[in-house]
Amino acid sequence: MAELLQGTLELLVLKALSLEPMHGWGIAQRLQQMSRDVFQVNQGSLYPALQRMKSKGWVRSEWRTTENNRRAAYYELTDAGRRELERERAEWERSSSAVNRVLGWAV
Repeated sequence: MAELLQGTLELLVLKALSLEPMHGWGIAQRLQQMSRDVFQVNQGSLYPALQRMKSKGWVRSEWRTTENNRRAAYYELTDAGRRELERERAEWERSSSAVNRVLGWAV
């Protein structure tokens, strides 16, 4: 498993939730799938991040029944979460471009 940079987990979770509301296990699975198995997010990191994002007003949750007929908290983006996703995405692009320039990989 690749280690995520500080603050990157929230960006990735926001992106996953921009696709559709999901429960925690679904978020972890989607991130693993989207990263082609590079990132495997454990519950010990995911749920505290979801709680931080919830307290910031970026996500909300409600209890629903899963496809396996179990109850789970489903998380979805708020309007503030969508704005935060765009802000963090722009910052990521700026920072990663700067790192690439330092490494000599920029065109």
